[in-house]
Amino acid sequence: MDSLIPSKWRLQQSIDQGDVPDTFPVFVKPEWGQNSQGVCRVDNLLALEEHRKSRDLEGPRYLIQAAAKGKREFEVFYIPGESTRHSSAILSVTETCNHSDDAMPVNGIYNKQTYYESRMSELSPENINKLGALFSNIGDFRIARYCARADSLDDLLEGNFSIVEINVYVPMPLILLTQNINFIAKVKFITSTMKQLALVTKEIPASQPVKSVFFQKLQCARLLKASVKNETH
Repeated sequence: MDSLIPSKWRLQQSIDQGDVPDTFPVFVKPEWGQNSQGVCRVDNLLALEEHRKSRDLEGPRYLIQAAAKGKREFEVFYIPGESTRHSSAILSVTETCNHSDDAMPVNGIYNKQTYYESRMSELSPENINKLGALFSNIGDFRIARYCARADSLDDLLEGNFSIVEINVYVPMPLILLTQNINFIAKVKFITSTMKQLALVTKEIPASQPVKSVFFQKLQCARLLKASVKNETH
């Protein structure tokens, strides 16, 4: 996945094999994670060593990722346009916010301080097309949700951001969790999204191998859940 991200947007990360990071803080993340479960920020070598000692030997492997410099966190949900009918792409930008004063929180559904705000009202059709062109350069996915850190929405538009992660396994459009989008608008978004996903799914070549990852994800999620539970006790 790393190799699909252009170097200007790529954060340094690697499998945690006991090496000492060049700088702190860093984020320690399970290789197969869901909803930020098991992700934590470590601010120094002592904290990293304690985290390593607490891990279950039968648990998942962990990555160490450098902290992104951007002050704000944006989730870009993207489904490309269907080529044969030239249908429009689906794109939404949701900012992940946090009620705390922490400049680098681990956001997600398990963090009660996390909340989401749509930024679509601040984007013109030209802006949306510009973002679509930018994020289409990161992998050839039929559906994806990109987490990007940037100092501002303008910086995101200008390509001044870092990619924190890419969700491609049934990624939820976080615009559905926002409070500044009403119910009717969310239903319309769901309808257009499902239609577009059906169109691009039809473009999958019949010769393309089918790789089932559901049970792999399920097994990794169970190992991760058990590992995180052990770490907290």
